[in-house]
Amino acid sequence: MRILHTMLRVGDLEKSLTFYTQVLGMKLLRRKDYPDGCFTLAFVGYQDEADGAVLELTHNWDTSSYNLGEGYGHIAIEVDNAYTACENTKKLGGKVTREAGPMKHGTTVIAFVEDPDGYKIEFIQRK
Repeated sequence: MRILHTMLRVGDLEKSLTFYTQVLGMKLLRRKDYPDGCFTLAFVGYQDEADGAVLELTHNWDTSSYNLGEGYGHIAIEVDNAYTACENTKKLGGKVTREAGPMKHGTTVIAFVEDPDGYKIEFIQRK
């Protein structure tokens, strides 16, 4: 297993991309609009996603700002099988908040669990 990305919700995607790419020197690795869900995902980092952890900037089109507590999204961990990872989490006393299955508006198999403080951890099934 490895950490894939950390997701942050951003109010102004272009402003955030400028900061992460020009101020911090990251590269825009990929960007995709999801019109049916009214959001855009942009991934930035210092290296390719295959080589290290990156940031996922999520822009919900109808939201221009967040309180810091609402801005945090989740930590993503790549797993061989999201269904098995959920079962193992439950067996070990962990809380699954979204069972494994395809993501809404996409085909990637994901699941969410919660740590003891309520922070979300996303399992993303390896393709």
